[in-house]
Amino acid sequence: MLLDILTPEKQLFEGEIKSVKLPGTNGEFEILNNHAPIISTLTKGEIRVIDSSSKQETFSINGGVIEMQNNKIIVLAD
Repeated sequence: MLLDILTPEKQLFEGEIKSVKLPGTNGEFEILNNHAPIISTLTKGEIRVIDSSSKQETFSINGGVIEMQNNKIIVLAD
């Protein structure tokens, strides 16, 4: 899967990942490879990314939106 995390100021992350956990408005959720298409709002919290080499990275956000389609994830974060 390909993940892009963007803020108004800069790109926080771009690359191949194994999974990502996100702070959804209705609770935390995880996206794995071949997940069904989804659009969701995000709340204040942490995005936890496990990249293709199994390294974990964490990004703090104040909210945003995620779209997942065809194994490409775009996060627009505050």
